[in-house]
Amino acid sequence: MAAPQNSAAMQTVCLTDDLRKHGFGYHGGVVKATTSGGRLGHEELGWTLGVLLRHYQDEVGQVLADVPQGHRGFQVLASVVHGDQRSQLALAGHLGIDRTVMTYVVDDLVTAGLVERQVDPDDRRQRRLVATTTGRDRLAQLERDVRAAEDRALSSLAGPDRATLRHLLAAAACAIRQIDPVSDPCDAVEQALRPR
Repeated sequence: MAAPQNSAAMQTVCLTDDLRKHGFGYHGGVVKATTSGGRLGHEELGWTLGVLLRHYQDEVGQVLADVPQGHRGFQVLASVVHGDQRSQLALAGHLGIDRTVMTYVVDDLVTAGLVERQVDPDDRRQRRLVATTTGRDRLAQLERDVRAAEDRALSSLAGPDRATLRHLLAAAACAIRQIDPVSDPCDAVEQALRPR
């Protein structure tokens, strides 16, 4: 005997951009899509995160296409401007980037005139990364553009739901990385989503 159309077994909660692709309207809250067969995967966290991450990468990738080293370069620039990581090595550890790779990322940002390596006045053996005026200005614009791209990536959710999702993802990521969410939840989320 077939389950009724509105039974829990036949409903799938879908919180992704696929809503529009499959013809479901979204007006805030949770959308329930009834299917006539098979599990589509909408309730599986891995599937959901994968769809969201791919869509995020598509939207944000366009914004960061001309940033040296793309998203990674954006993360480094943002950390240099906003963070408290004084050395390149500390920054690499904070962002989870191999220190050899970090050298190339920083080299490209220096070549682009976005950051400089300066002698650390507290320890002359160390070099610290400092954003240039151009780098600070560019980051301010990039942050606005990235936020708009993120909003597009989550456009199937109402504004308050987007804020709730951001908060919950940041809380989960901070807990995984044992990072104080007050320091920089964006870094925690980025680190949690980065492949290892």
